[in-house]
Amino acid sequence: MERRTLLKIGAASVPALFVSTALTGCGTGSGSGGGGDTPTITMLVLGDKPTNGRVEAMLEQLNTLLTEKAGATLDLYYVEWADWQTQYNVQLLSGDGSIDLIGTATDWLYAWDNAGKGAFLELDEALLQENAPKTWEQVNADGHWDLCKLDGTIYFAPEDNYTQFTNHGFFYRGDWATEAGFADGTITKFEDFTTYFQWVKDNQPEAYPWDVAGSNGAVLDGYIAGHADFQTIQGIAAGIYFPLHTTEADPYKVTSWLMEGDVLKEAADLAKQWNEIGVWREDALNYDGDTRELFYAGLSGADQHHTQTFLTGIVNNMTTKQPDSDPRFFYWGTENGNFFKDLKTHGAMAVAASSGNPEKALAVYDALRNDEECYRLINFGIEGTDYIVTDGKLDFPEGYDPSTDGLGANFWYGRMDDYELDRVTDAPNKWDFYGELDGIAKEYPYETFVIDQNPFAPSLSAVSGVLSEYLPQLQYGKFDDPSAAVDEMRAELESAGINDIIASVQEQMDAWTSEQGLS
Repeated sequence: MERRTLLKIGAASVPALFVSTALTGCGTGSGSGGGGDTPTITMLVLGDKPTNGRVEAMLEQLNTLLTEKAGATLDLYYVEWADWQTQYNVQLLSGDGSIDLIGTATDWLYAWDNAGKGAFLELDEALLQENAPKTWEQVNADGHWDLCKLDGTIYFAPEDNYTQFTNHGFFYRGDWATEAGFADGTITKFEDFTTYFQWVKDNQPEAYPWDVAGSNGAVLDGYIAGHADFQTIQGIAAGIYFPLHTTEADPYKVTSWLMEGDVLKEAADLAKQWNEIGVWREDALNYDGDTRELFYAGLSGADQHHTQTFLTGIVNNMTTKQPDSDPRFFYWGTENGNFFKDLKTHGAMAVAASSGNPEKALAVYDALRNDEECYRLINFGIEGTDYIVTDGKLDFPEGYDPSTDGLGANFWYGRMDDYELDRVTDAPNKWDFYGELDGIAKEYPYETFVIDQNPFAPSLSAVSGVLSEYLPQLQYGKFDDPSAAVDEMRAELESAGINDIIASVQEQMDAWTSEQGLS
């Protein structure tokens, strides 16, 4: 399998309901005008602010290059993971001119919604060609600008030339799974984690079977993905939830497993069973500890995120910190292949509508994306300090610990295969694993389907309120009668107007399928 032609798999990993938050992250915004004639361009990214000083050191070197290559310097403003969904949108819509570049995405960072609300600058072709010529040329040659248009206008640049797999699942320990009775330590069904978790509970008293924190929807997502053919419609969110779906059997009929069928009730029953076992801590919903570090420390039997995290981080860390743990990955939809290839706009970069220096903002982005010196700094850090290159692979200095020494620049909006390096810490089977997924994952069918939410915005807000009340409790098995709770939630969702939302989106889906020649 050739790397450059590998199809990207991931975050449309359907039927995901929740936006995952287990990523990583720095900085403070300073707005657009810097000292003298060199403006400072502030880029908004997602992630927790690191405290090891490495980003600041990197920016000092990077800004020397950017001053020369783009006539500007860069500052980073981070929206941290605590309440990030709310804070991200608040910052975007403030319009105070403090942000110039905005990391966005159409599947998890509300790109279409924020474009429609006026948060992003309209990017005409001349503006892009003059100020981001290399980005323009590459995206144009690949025919991907149409994926970035709302009503015929470009609003962001796609991260469309980077191989990644972001379909979610469980990380677990193959050594413990073997002890729990699974042949070769391999778990092939979601519900079989009950056996694994019970074994951890009984045999590893210092560990939680799955130490999980916050608004995590993995029990619902993971079970439903492998036991039904629902497909999440990306680009319409009710708070942190994606409420609308289709099915593979009827891909242009809008529905919702929140309202239809028994699979949600089955998932909620399983969550209750896991809660009674003691799979997670009692206060999991409010716990804010670093559960991944507890997994590395042998104090958790599982963790949850995506393929990329597993192959480029988990395998090496667990092998180093828990020798013979034999880390494994069970991805949602393992049972039936119900997961999807990445949208090319899973990562994207927009210019803030209120930016005082849009031309310089684009010039900075073009350099970060296309100049190898700048690219290595923003993505890898300072050579010799943050990384070294060994036999053509990205390596790390002696004593480097990714948990404490990571760069944390989180430039997830313009990475390019042309400048990427395999890491010595990557899983040895990384590309074989990618190839396996590439042969199974489905094409996400609605990449150009942009939903106008104005007709039902009040109802969507009301639906968000209902879901935020019920879904966290269902996920953590806190209802005595999950089936009755689902019925109550469905009644409240109906009162909130979810059927009107479905009807409106169905009308738009019908128009889109007609335009695409699909019906």
